[in-house]
Amino acid sequence: MAVEFRPKRIRTVSVVSAVFLVVVFSVVGWLLTDTPTGVIFRTSDQVAMVVLGVLLASGVLLLARPRVRADETGVEVRNVVTVRRFEWSDVLHVSFPDGASWARLELPDDEYVSIMAIQAVDRDHAVAAVRALRELHRAATG
Repeated sequence: MAVEFRPKRIRTVSVVSAVFLVVVFSVVGWLLTDTPTGVIFRTSDQVAMVVLGVLLASGVLLLARPRVRADETGVEVRNVVTVRRFEWSDVLHVSFPDGASWARLELPDDEYVSIMAIQAVDRDHAVAAVRALRELHRAATG
């Protein structure tokens, strides 16, 4: 049995924010013209504003990237920029500490890896994800 979880609320927020940024920077770029103060905006300045909006939107969309995949052999955690795979034998347990923003994998030597795909704001979805991961961990480690 393989499972995959992604955050729900942050994906919606990041997509809406990215669209908003592109629209705002496009409108600002379109409105850049000669001003009565003598400042001259060229076409390249207008294009640069739109490109800046697209770059900022791309950065915001990175927040929608987290994912966790797990199967009988291990778990793969993809956070904003990193992807790591762990065998279940390397994982002590899956936890979601009180007050934490996201779940985490507890590793030996007091180390842990945050699972940004399982976020507290997703409530029931987060509970189901943690339970599924714990079940897979329990089945794999006995």
